[in-house]
Amino acid sequence: MAGGLVALLDDVAAIAKLAAASLDDVAGASARAGAKAAGVVIDDTAVTPRYVVGLAPQRELPIIGKIALGSLRNKLLFLLPAALLLSAFAPWAITPILMLGGAFLCYEASEKIVETLMGGHGAEEETAVTDPKTLEDRQVSGAIRTDLILSAEIMAIALSELPDMSIWTQAIALALVGIAITVGVYGLVAAIVKMDDIGLHLAQRGNSVAQAVGRGLVKAMPVLLRVLAVVGTAAMVWVGGGIIVHGMEEFGLTTLPHLIHDTAHHAAEALPFAAGAVNWIVGAIGAAIVGLIIGAVIVGVFHVLPGRKAAH
Repeated sequence: MAGGLVALLDDVAAIAKLAAASLDDVAGASARAGAKAAGVVIDDTAVTPRYVVGLAPQRELPIIGKIALGSLRNKLLFLLPAALLLSAFAPWAITPILMLGGAFLCYEASEKIVETLMGGHGAEEETAVTDPKTLEDRQVSGAIRTDLILSAEIMAIALSELPDMSIWTQAIALALVGIAITVGVYGLVAAIVKMDDIGLHLAQRGNSVAQAVGRGLVKAMPVLLRVLAVVGTAAMVWVGGGIIVHGMEEFGLTTLPHLIHDTAHHAAEALPFAAGAVNWIVGAIGAAIVGLIIGAVIVGVFHVLPGRKAAH
């Protein structure tokens, strides 16, 4: 009897160790996958605040809540099953899909740059609708459509970090990544869009320090939005270009990837006191240049050539 109890306790201990190891695997996989998707997360955070431009302040948080729920639905109901099916039946398709998504990010960033240089009026067009309900519905649906593309890229990047794991570990890790990224992104977006309201509240308090902080927040709001727009665009070309460069390596097209890697390595050797940072920065710049070139080509194909055909 005692021997049986000891054996049972040993079995329970073994199961507990296995469960703990599995949790460690999931946690580690989720962390790696989330870190790899960080560039797209930056872009997602930078893109979303523009969808509440022109809307009533009291509707900002409810709208962000709607977009966040739509983002979770995108990730967990549509993209997670699709990612698991890809992993199970067509793992060879993950890299081409990633490269297509990277090319789309490059195109989006290049189009933003072209619109900025040519004085585009996208913001005015977005707020042209006067009916608040119609405008809100359009902004939410537009944000969820954009999120679907960015979320697909996030999930594909995350999946590429989980190649040798069971389907259940992949599912749990992807779900954790999707939930964590959604909560993080839209929590930060909510803080950003309400920053001016928080500043006004502080500015009206009797404490001089609170008033100074409040005025600073109000003045910083437009600057922060402009910085986010620039950072988001930079993140798109860097991440998109980096995905394409990595995909080229996967397909044996190593000349350009090796050129970028070697340049980054030599630059790091020249500045050994900051080797890690220099290596990363030079590699990111190389990926961004590739992204800009690819994005410019796609913009030309979609905008310049149709215009010439119409002229003829």
